[in-house]
Amino acid sequence: MNHIVVVTGAAGALGRAVVEEFRARGHRVAALSRPGADLDRIAADGVHPIGVDLTDRGAVGAAFAPIDDLPGTVGTLVAVAGGYASGGLADVDPDTLHGLFDTNYASVVWAAQAAAPRIADAGGGAIVTVGAKAGATGPAQLVHGTSKAAVHRLTELLADELAPQRIRVNAVLPSVIDTPANRSWMDDGAVARAVTPTAIARVIAFLAGPDAAPISGALVPVHGDS
Repeated sequence: MNHIVVVTGAAGALGRAVVEEFRARGHRVAALSRPGADLDRIAADGVHPIGVDLTDRGAVGAAFAPIDDLPGTVGTLVAVAGGYASGGLADVDPDTLHGLFDTNYASVVWAAQAAAPRIADAGGGAIVTVGAKAGATGPAQLVHGTSKAAVHRLTELLADELAPQRIRVNAVLPSVIDTPANRSWMDDGAVARAVTPTAIARVIAFLAGPDAAPISGALVPVHGDS
């Protein structure tokens, strides 16, 4: 098989699509997410679920120990894990503020901190983060939009920092994704405009692959007209 791909937030709708995309391409996948039935269900040949609190630096570091025991070396990190909260300035409270920045931003930092030395030791590779259209342009929920904007800037800074180690870092920027949870509130028009997790996963796989070798520091819109 090809190199190991580490996917955070692997039990969510987009995470599952990313896991399946890389598995279909012949990669062994380490699937990191909150422990539970959703994570257990994605276990398959070549897919190794690992339950972890992705906002906890120590827990993330420890989660890479079983990855080191897998055949092969880590060549890609896809940081999908994230969260959402609605509300503007008057609605912000400490739990929302710290919770979303931990989930959307800190989880990427801790995963990248653990993965980057391993990718460098393997001769280089790729990190793909998941930002959001809401973090780049247009109206947005305050804390969600700003926490995703932090992910965008983190992506650019990591692209510069890790370039000497032959690690490329890019982000995809979705908007509304066509998931069962989102369909519960979307009308027919919104469903028609939403982008499927599979379509986004294919862009992520491209950014991680050899055909994207010249690309690093890019913030790639994957929101269609949603």
